[in-house]
Amino acid sequence: MIYPKAIEVEPMPDYKIKVGFDNGEKRLFDVKPYIRGEWFSELLKPEVFNAVRVDGLSVAWPDGQDIAPDCLYVNGIAI
Repeated sequence: MIYPKAIEVEPMPDYKIKVGFDNGEKRLFDVKPYIRGEWFSELLKPEVFNAVRVDGLSVAWPDGQDIAPDCLYVNGIAI
């Protein structure tokens, strides 16, 4: 299955992101379960977490942390 491409992202409170997809859907994705380990723990810093951006098919942070596009879509809550 081919999943929609992320075209916009907005950081939200409590380590969530609102992701807009190229099919017109918006989904709320909880990043908290992924924030573990030294590299992903950088996202606990508000200035790092809030620097999320669209990168290719998905979203990423300045140091390269990213979430797979299918994970964003399947595990995101439609809003």
